Formats: sequence, structure tokens, C-alpha cells
Amino acid sequence: MSDADRRVYESIVSPDLSDEQRERIVTPARVYDGQRAVLAVHWHPEFVPMELIRERIARMFPNRQRELIIPTQHNVLMEYDGYAGTEVDCYSHGFNLKVQLLIHFEKSRVAGADVFRSMLAHTFRYRQKQLFEFIDSVVDPEWRGRLATAAVRTRADNELVEFVAAETLKLKRLLVECESVTPPDAIRNKLLSSFVLVQTSRWDERRVAEALALLGEVKRIVKETFSTEFFYATEEVIEEVRGLGGGIVVPHPEQFWPILLAEYDVDGYEVWNPQSRQYTEFLIHVVSRQNKTRRRGRRPLLIFMGDDCHVGEKAKEPRFQEADKAGREIGVQPAWDDLAIRKGLIVAGADRRSVIEDYRSRLGS
Repeated sequence: MSDADRRVYESIVSPDLSDEQRERIVTPARVYDGQRAVLAVHWHPEFVPMELIRERIARMFPNRQRELIIPTQHNVLMEYDGYAGTEVDCYSHGFNLKVQLLIHFEKSRVAGADVFRSMLAHTFRYRQKQLFEFIDSVVDPEWRGRLATAAVRTRADNELVEFVAAETLKLKRLLVECESVTPPDAIRNKLLSSFVLVQTSRWDERRVAEALALLGEVKRIVKETFSTEFFYATEEVIEEVRGLGGGIVVPHPEQFWPILLAEYDVDGYEVWNPQSRQYTEFLIHVVSRQNKTRRRGRRPLLIFMGDDCHVGEKAKEPRFQEADKAGREIGVQPAWDDLAIRKGLIVAGADRRSVIEDYRSRLGS
């Protein structure tokens, strides 16, 4: 390994921000001066300080009058202006599927939530374990069948496979060598693709895309066979959250079709986000229909939209950003204003302001 390799590694795991990075974070690409209500209950601060996020939001929505903004870092509780939230990975044994739940609290409710925090801490470790299995699937002879399968599926040539394997081996060694200076939340699948992406900076765009596609296919194979030992049952998570007075929203429900039929005790479903646009109108209809048939005394399901913004992406140099993730913004969900979708929202009685008011009430504020 060279000193250059070490500098690349340190740059992608370091939580420290340069003046240039801070400026990129606080400067939005667009200002939404006509948006009066800001609803954002599915977004990831990552390593970005809240004061910079707050400044970006203020610049993006200078005329906002009502807001509900709650961070949902993966398996870590974080707070913003009186609320706390997280996105929890859990497992639904009834249909053998890992699912995710968005969890939200008025922050005083989690002051003594030791059991819930320990559940999160246990689940948080799965991302580290998955990264190491991801790496071994590329470099360990016992797992190389996965890399071969991924190469066939993505039509990667031998030169590309060998390059990706060599860079992955570098990262494996750097993880050991730099363990004491590596933040725990940097140890996740994204670290490998980020490392390889920087190493391919002199390549043409097509070749870079091929390298990332190969890694993406290996990651998909790893996820398909990954152990469920780190995940609590969905019902256990829901029970603990409800005991603390928290709110629960199902994100990406079109990826987890059975969850729509499970009748879990949740407050609502996300019907749109930048990764999930195909079934928005249908999901609005599903929620409306379920509300008409819900047993008396049960609160109606709410309709949410999630921007799924990863704020850390905005700190990267533009040439190293994932275009899709870099384009997402906290509180920006165009489907609320889409004329083709608004009819269903009107029938369902849903808009940003009404959802903000109802959900704030449920969270106890």
C-alpha cells in the first residue's frame, strides 16, 4: 500500500469537514421559497453536524411556516429541534424478510430508553459485519464464487475483476491498520464502493460504472444470504417503541409488499421517495381503503413521503458523488404537488400540513 492509498482511506472515513465541504453542505442547489410546510421524517445526517443541516434547511425554505423535521440515522437515535428518530432494521418472520421502520419520538420520551438503545446498538453492528463479509466475498478464496457469479451477471472482464479485488484487499488491510482512527459509523458497505470510486478517478465514466456495478452485484448477493442474528423481530421493535410513546412509519412499502397486509401497529406508510416512485398512486389508494375498513377506535393511517436524503453525500467533491443521492434534499418530495397524484391525496385528505399536525399530536407535542 502507498501513502496515497492511506490518504484516500483517511479522507473517506474522516468526519472532519474542510471549509469547502462546509460551504457545499450549507448551500442548496435550489431555494423553495414558495413551500410553507416542511415535512421530513426520513433522512440521514450521517457525519454532518446538525448546525450545518439547520442552516441548509433555513436557506432552502426561507418562508416556511410549519415544519416537522426528524432525523432517521440507521440504527442510531439522533435529535433535531425537540424530536428524536432512527431507521431500524428488523426481521419479519411471518414472511421471512428484513424490513425497515422509521421510528420517531418527542425527545423527552427517550431520556431513559435503555432497552431500546441497547436494541439499536445490537442491530447497528450488523452493518460492520456485512462490510467484512462483503470484502471477503471479493478477496477470500472461500467466497470467491460470489465474485465470479457477480462478474458473469455484470459481464465484467478479467482486468476489471482483478482491479476490484486488488483495491478491496487494500481496503481490508487499511481497516486493520487504521482501526484506532476509523469512526464506527464509517464501517459499512458504502466504504468499499467509496474507496474504489476514488481509485478509479482517472478512468472514463463507463469503466467506473462497470466497477461499481460489479461491486453492487456482489453486495446484493451478500445481502441475500446474510445472517438474521442481528435483527430483532418487527413485532418486538414495535412493542418497545409503542411502550415509549413513539411513532412508527413504514418506508419503501412497495419493496416489502407483505408488510401492507400484516396489519402492524404503525402510524402510516411512505408512498413515495426518490427510490420508490412507481406505485405512489396505488399506495395512496391502499392506505385510503385500509382506513375505510379499520376497526372503530383505531387511528387512521397517515400518508408520508420520504426524501431519503443522505446529507453526507453533499460533502463529497461533485465528481465523487452518487448523482441520485446527491440530488435528494431534506423536505423535498415533489409528489405532494404532482397534479397526477394530488387527486388521490385530496380523496385521502392528506397534504403536508395536515400530516404534520396529526403526527405531531400523536408524538405528544
